[in-house]
Amino acid sequence: MSTSSGETDPPPTPLEQLRTMAAVESMLTQDLRHIEVYTMDGLLSLFWHGPPEAQNVVLACGGAMGGVLGPADALYQELGVTLADSGIGLIRVGYRVPNDTEKCVHDLVAAADLATRSGATRFITMGHSFGGAPALQAAVILQEHCAGVVTLATQSAGCEPAEDLATRVPVILFHGDKDEILPLQASELVRMVIGGGELVPLLGAGHLLAEATDELRDRLTAWIPEKFEAHIKE
Repeated sequence: MSTSSGETDPPPTPLEQLRTMAAVESMLTQDLRHIEVYTMDGLLSLFWHGPPEAQNVVLACGGAMGGVLGPADALYQELGVTLADSGIGLIRVGYRVPNDTEKCVHDLVAAADLATRSGATRFITMGHSFGGAPALQAAVILQEHCAGVVTLATQSAGCEPAEDLATRVPVILFHGDKDEILPLQASELVRMVIGGGELVPLLGAGHLLAEATDELRDRLTAWIPEKFEAHIKE
C-alpha cells in the first residue's frame, strides 16, 4: 500500500515472512540461548552460541532429517562453545521442514535476519549432507555479508543456484573418501559448479565424518576466524 507521501512500504524481511504466531526464548547457559519460533509452516528452533551482539556469526544446518548437533560427534555444538570464547556467534538452525530446500534456505536467512537485529554484519554458512545446498544458496542471498561457506559431505542437488559462488566467497568442502551415502565425487561436482573452493578429502571418513572429528574441529576453529578477519579487511 502506498503512503500519503507516495512512498511504498518496504518488503517484508525474511524473519517477517515466516508468518510467526509466537516465539519463546530461554538462556540455557551464559553463552547459549534456545529460541523457538512457531510459524504457520512449523517450528523453527535456534540454538544461539556466543554473545548476542556478535558481529561475526556462523549459521550451521543439518541434513535431510534435520538435527542441530552436526556431524563428527556434535561438531556444531563443539564449535559453538569454542568460537564463543573468541566473541564469534554460532546459530544451530533446526529446520521448520527438513528436506525442503526452499524453506530450509529461508530458515538460514531468517536466522541471519534475526542476528542482524542484534548487531551481526558478517556470516559464514555451514551445512552437512543435504544442508550443503541450503548453506550455499543462503550464501548467495547474503551476498557481500557472507564471509565464507563450509560444506560437510554435501550433496550436489540444489547447489546449482550457487554457480560461480567460489569466485566471490571463500568455500571449503570436506568429504570423507569412505562416504557410504554420498561419494566424494558429489563434492567434486559441487566444486565445479561453484567455480572453485578448497576440497578437503577426509581419509577413512564415512558420511557422518566421525573418523575425522579432531581434524574438522582443528581446521574449522582456525578457518572460521581467519575468513571473518579477511572479510573485515576487504
